[in-house]
Amino acid sequence: MSRIGKRPIPLPPEVKVEQKEDILTVSGPKGRVQKHVHSDITVSLNDRMLAIAVREENKGSSALHGLYRALIANMVTGVSKGFERALEIVGVGYRAELAGRVATFHLGYSHPVKFELPEGIEAKIDKTKITLKGIDKELLGRTAAKIRGSENQSPTKGKASSMRRKSSGEKLERLGQIECSSLKSSRVII
Repeated sequence: MSRIGKRPIPLPPEVKVEQKEDILTVSGPKGRVQKHVHSDITVSLNDRMLAIAVREENKGSSALHGLYRALIANMVTGVSKGFERALEIVGVGYRAELAGRVATFHLGYSHPVKFELPEGIEAKIDKTKITLKGIDKELLGRTAAKIRGSENQSPTKGKASSMRRKSSGEKLERLGQIECSSLKSSRVII
């Protein structure tokens, strides 16, 4: 059995969980998230605690046990508190603008780079500071990665867009020329 999978997930009072066949729906004050649950995994609700269990014990199901516990815990956190990721563009003349659901980046190319925000992600842009918010942690991370991928990185000139990632200890992670910042709640589930 997975050590992570064995831990129950506490539900805040405002969060509701429903399961119809293999679709798990978690709804709360920030919105609603749905996830397909693998057939080897069972989810049960007891006393405002979600318990994740495995139908048959084998090597693959143990990995799924911990994975689905983390995914469902992220769903509960997302609909109750939400997730936020902060990005910062560093470079002479680099900037970003937001018009409706389209973010425009000026990153040293001969043309501006336009990026349409996916449904469920909100952005706030202040010239070089970008804040992404959403209830789906996976979609938020994928969106931040796509924005990072649109940059013109130049390791020799020292000009590159960057993202700052502040984890639970306010530690900065350097990813090549990219710094990434994720402002999360004090309880971090990995």
